[in-house]
Amino acid sequence: MSDSLRHKTVRGVGWSFIDNIASSGIAFLVGLVLARLLTPAEYGVMAMIAIFIAVSTSIIDSGFSNALIRKVHVKRVDYNTVFYFNLTVSILVYVLLYFASPTISVFFKEPILVEVTRVIGWVLIINALAIIPRTQFVREVDFKTQTKVSLISSISSGVIGIGMALGGMGVWSLVGQQLSRQFLNTLFLWIYSKWHPVWEFSTKSFKELFGFGSKLLLSGLLDTIYKNIYYIIIGRFYTSAQLGQYTRAEQFNTIFSSNLTTVVQRVSYPVLSSIQEEPERLREAYRKVIKITMLITFACMLGLAAVAKPLIIILIGEKWLPAVYFLQIICFSGMLYPLHAINLNILQVKGRSDLFLKLEIIKKIIAVGPIVIGIFCGIEYMLWGSVITSFIAYFLNSYYSASLIDYPTGTQIKDILPTFVVSLVVAFVMWGLSHWNIPVYALLFIQISVGVFLALIIYEKLHLDEYLEIKQLVLSALRRK
Repeated sequence: MSDSLRHKTVRGVGWSFIDNIASSGIAFLVGLVLARLLTPAEYGVMAMIAIFIAVSTSIIDSGFSNALIRKVHVKRVDYNTVFYFNLTVSILVYVLLYFASPTISVFFKEPILVEVTRVIGWVLIINALAIIPRTQFVREVDFKTQTKVSLISSISSGVIGIGMALGGMGVWSLVGQQLSRQFLNTLFLWIYSKWHPVWEFSTKSFKELFGFGSKLLLSGLLDTIYKNIYYIIIGRFYTSAQLGQYTRAEQFNTIFSSNLTTVVQRVSYPVLSSIQEEPERLREAYRKVIKITMLITFACMLGLAAVAKPLIIILIGEKWLPAVYFLQIICFSGMLYPLHAINLNILQVKGRSDLFLKLEIIKKIIAVGPIVIGIFCGIEYMLWGSVITSFIAYFLNSYYSASLIDYPTGTQIKDILPTFVVSLVVAFVMWGLSHWNIPVYALLFIQISVGVFLALIIYEKLHLDEYLEIKQLVLSALRRK
């Protein structure tokens, strides 16, 4: 990896990580406050509508963002064509959701869902307005600007949500938080962006971009439905309170797993796309990304599973204790999410959106098993089933990506196995400490301290390249300060 590309990647990763902390991190902290003010049932109501918003968002984007990022030379007409398409579709989807809200309410047996759906649906149109400015910043690997926007929108919307909760507005405080966050995010992306729409639309541009993006649209829809299908299953066959417990467990998992995945995808995709015609350089850059990412991911996810109980009790209270076991299971499937994302990025970089779609179809067919188990056997069995399907999905993803850049699955496993073993050993020690009968604050502090200290000792002895790379980056950052 050349120095310029390395600098660009490191800078992008740094700012993208900060951006995710600013958005998801601050939202999570706000969520801790809201979790103490609201009930699991109120969180469950919001989770019931989540899949409809997520699917609608995928339809509106239609894969055009990734198509624009991948395209080497993007013209003004490309941006304008995508902008007007996204905006038009967002309005149509909102109208459809508006009239479908009574049916959604009847399905989940929650009358309040009619009004909630119609109000929260406005985020679709608001978010559609932000797609092009956000895409341009990603193409330029400019996550510094997006970080500023995230800080403003996340903090402001958090204050609004907490204020509404203190005012006794219940589930509407969650609606107000999400709406204000998307509105402020879109507003400031436009303020910072140099791009402004011009009235033009090119059929040729649309066909070119949609040819690549359409397959990603179908893949994205399948993945989005799968990620949110548990909300439907739990919401329909169990109580809103149980759904709320699952939602909180998933949100704890998101802080590490999904955010790491997002950071890796946002930065590695444009960077790897820029060297897609240099096989040797692409493979080495790809390999380094995998090794560094998985060292951090294994440590965070397995460590989170080990400290789940004292962490949840301290942060949101004992009324959320049922979420502990959910979280521990989710961590084992969540630790592979970044690895899925990196392998799938290669398919996009190489322009193989057809393989991307094929993989998603195969994986989602396999995933039907755990969903059926969840309906008849219980939520825990469904989650353990998702762990198994997550490992199967990794082998499928890596098999196809390996053939494109000559980086076999066996080599990938050999590269990440040492960090997995280290993290598993450290997490087991941390979990063993959780059986001590001491106050939860002291327990959490001891678990984290022992885990960090033990991991550093082992990595210092092993001298793994990925550890030394991270250590060098951290020390360099500290020296600059």
